[in-house]
Amino acid sequence: MTRSHLLAVASLGLIAAGVASAARAEFPERPVTIICDAAAGAAPDVSARFFAEGLAKIWGQQVVVVNRPGANGSIAARAAADAVNDGYTLYMPALSTFVALPTVAPNLPVKLPRDFQPIGFTAEQPMFIAVDPALGLATLPQVIARAKAEPGKLTIASSGVGRLTHLTGELLQMRTDTQMVSIPYPRGISAALSDVGSGRVSLIIENLSGIVGAVNSGQVKLLATAAPQRLPQFSDVPTVAETVPGFAATGWTVLLAPNGTPAPIIAKVSTDLAKVDNDPEVRKRLAAIGSYSRAMTPEQVLAFVAKEQETWLPVLQRATPADK
Repeated sequence: MTRSHLLAVASLGLIAAGVASAARAEFPERPVTIICDAAAGAAPDVSARFFAEGLAKIWGQQVVVVNRPGANGSIAARAAADAVNDGYTLYMPALSTFVALPTVAPNLPVKLPRDFQPIGFTAEQPMFIAVDPALGLATLPQVIARAKAEPGKLTIASSGVGRLTHLTGELLQMRTDTQMVSIPYPRGISAALSDVGSGRVSLIIENLSGIVGAVNSGQVKLLATAAPQRLPQFSDVPTVAETVPGFAATGWTVLLAPNGTPAPIIAKVSTDLAKVDNDPEVRKRLAAIGSYSRAMTPEQVLAFVAKEQETWLPVLQRATPADK
C-alpha cells in the first residue's frame, strides 16, 4: 500500500472517530420523546416522568413522556418500532409487553434484540396483596387456608388478563395448590378497589401506587408484598416468600431504542440513565410510590428480560386457557 493510501485510510479512521465522538458530545440537540405504554398516573408513567426529568437535567433538553396505552401495550410497541432510529424517540415498556404480547400477537415488534436495542433499566414495582377488611382474613396463611377449604370461593381483582397482577395471582395458586377466581378490571383500578372494599371481591393484587390511598383510608388491608425481601418503609408487612419460599413478583420497566439507533447514542443514553438510576433524590421519589431503581448495562437488560420471560411465560400459558 502506498504512502498516500495509508494517509487516506488514516484520515477515514479519524473522520469515523470524529463522527462517533460528535454523536456522543452533541446528542441530544433537541427534545427527546419517551413512549410509555401505561396510562397517565399509573406507576410506570410516574416513574417514567422521574427519569425524564433526570435526563433532561443532564442533557439540558426537554424530555417528554408520551402515553400510548391500550391493546395490552401493542399500540405503544408499534409506535416505538415505527419511530425514526435517531435516538430522539425512546421506548419504556413494562414486563407485560415481553410476556403477554408475544403470545397474543406474535407478529408485533416486541423482541429483543430483533426489534429494539436495550439501553438500561428504569424501575421495578413489587406487587402487594390486599384484602377486604371485613373478610376476617388477617394474614396470607389464613387466605391460603380458606382457599384450600373452599376452592373457587375467593376472588382476586387484577388489572387484566396477562398483566402482572393477574399472573401473580395465578402463580400464587400454582405454588400453593389452591383455586381462586381472577376478576379482571382492565378499565382501571378504582372499580376494583370499590368492589374489594365493599366485599364483592375478596382480594386485590396491585403495586403500591395503585392501592396506597385505599390502604391509608382503611378501604383495604395489606397482607403481604411479593418483593424478594421486606421493604424498609413497610417493615411490618411480610413477604409472600415468608409463606411460599422463593416467591417473588415484581413489575418493571426498561428503556429501549428502535433498532438501528447509532451505538454512540445508545452508549450515551445508557451512561446518563445510570446516573439517574443512582441519584439519591430520584430513588427517594420512587420509593414514595413503591418503585425502586437499579442501573443495568444494555447487555444486562437483554439477559434480564430473557430470564423474566422464562419465569412468566409458562405461568401465562397455563393461566390464559381458562380465561378465554
